[in-house]
Amino acid sequence: MNTDFLSAVSACCHPSWTSRGLWHRCLALAATLCIGACAVGPDYHKPSVQIPESFKEGADWQRAQANPQGSLSSDWWSVYQDDKLTQLIEQSQKANQSIAAAEAAYRLALAIVQADTANLFPLVTTGLSGRRTGVGSGFSPSTGSSITGSSATSTRATSGVSNNFSASASASWELDLWGSIRRQIEAAKGSAQATDAQLAGERLSIASSVAVDYFELRRADIDIQLLKQQQDIDSRILDMTRASFAQGQTSNDQVLAAQDTLETVVADLQSTETTREQDEHAIAVLVGVPPESFALPEVPAYAFVLPDVPLALPSQLLERRYDVVSAERTAAAANAQIGVAEAAFFPTLTLSAQGGFQHNTLAHLFSLPSRVWTLGPDLAATIFDGGARTAVVHETRAIYDEDVATYRNTVLSAFQTVEDGLSSVNHLRQQTQAFANILERNQQLFASERAQLQAGAVSEQDLLTEQLTLLQAEQNLSDTRALLTQGSVTLIRNLGGGWQWDDTKVSAVAGHRPQSDRAGPAETLDASAPK
Repeated sequence: MNTDFLSAVSACCHPSWTSRGLWHRCLALAATLCIGACAVGPDYHKPSVQIPESFKEGADWQRAQANPQGSLSSDWWSVYQDDKLTQLIEQSQKANQSIAAAEAAYRLALAIVQADTANLFPLVTTGLSGRRTGVGSGFSPSTGSSITGSSATSTRATSGVSNNFSASASASWELDLWGSIRRQIEAAKGSAQATDAQLAGERLSIASSVAVDYFELRRADIDIQLLKQQQDIDSRILDMTRASFAQGQTSNDQVLAAQDTLETVVADLQSTETTREQDEHAIAVLVGVPPESFALPEVPAYAFVLPDVPLALPSQLLERRYDVVSAERTAAAANAQIGVAEAAFFPTLTLSAQGGFQHNTLAHLFSLPSRVWTLGPDLAATIFDGGARTAVVHETRAIYDEDVATYRNTVLSAFQTVEDGLSSVNHLRQQTQAFANILERNQQLFASERAQLQAGAVSEQDLLTEQLTLLQAEQNLSDTRALLTQGSVTLIRNLGGGWQWDDTKVSAVAGHRPQSDRAGPAETLDASAPK
């Protein structure tokens, strides 16, 4: 290959060739070298990871219905059947500043890909200049004086005024013989794809945060109503206890205990109202508005909906978790950087051409006798650098090994969070059923206590005490349902939230769609590494 290369260069530079023939032969040389060029460095292969056959904490029905084609909807929040929640999440996807920052980072990554791709093409520049130079009768070249930018004729001893007009164009092209530029583009694409996945992750994170805070706020709505009812009942019980104490029927200790019970409910109420206000403030920020101008009306009778979350095979988690995809694409980019570093050991070949016209009159500028041109290759190589290039190769390989380890750890963490979410949902389901049974029994006890009051068998204070127990059972059930609904949101987020990486969708980087028109992430870059 070296012999062919030197022969081709010698042929291009042979003085017998005309400018046009010389240009054609150098173009043919460039095309031949580009076609036969290789890309040094290792080709990328996705790192191997250990994938379980099923989720350990999945319920029996979930394991039985695991479907390789099953997936969450991209608008997963609609399964909760709450129009207000849907409105808030859709607003957050448009106005949240964290999403805006992630979108800007993605556009930056695309711009870097475009800039690196431009290095594959020649650089062409052009220029046009005109000068008028005057020389006095006392000027002498022996003094060493000169006029910057003047032509050779203007430095003669002959006095007078002269003109100089020139028009020129130049082109230079660094041939990617060893794949340095292509590896750099490959690395930039990998980084852009990782940023794309991070953008999807930011969208999912904001949507799930809105949902969790919203359900926490609705839980507070129910608790506030139940605590206010408990406060009223405890106030009545305290009044009855004080009246009994005044009649000598109860002790002062019972009065103090009734006061403590009332104050405890008051404290719980204040804490719950604080939680609601803070959840409201958090939702306001997530949807991109100041908390002062944002308010959600209370819904004390809110009914939590628990959707069935489709559970696919664990292997699909690698394509549906944005953090896993981002870590894998980061490793791919690091692998490409090894090729960039190794290409520095090889010489670079640059083809340069410059031509134009120069004359002292503008009328005769663009004429054949006024033409000037130069053309030739430039071969450059580093002979000694003290081991700097070797160190860079070692650095890029270490970064790749680090990114591979990070990818594998991210996969393990992804499986862990899904198992944690399944465990939480499974146990909260059982806990919800237990509290529902407790509430049902307390409703029966309260009905029995009320019937006994009408029969004169128990006192009103006994009925109020039983009512307190019933309200606490309602609160326990409501809180557990809220936690179960929030747990389902967390599980949906851990399963990828309906997003999925698809490396079969390929579109040109330069022709990517605006962010407002994109149907989803990962549709603007080719995920496959060049071979």
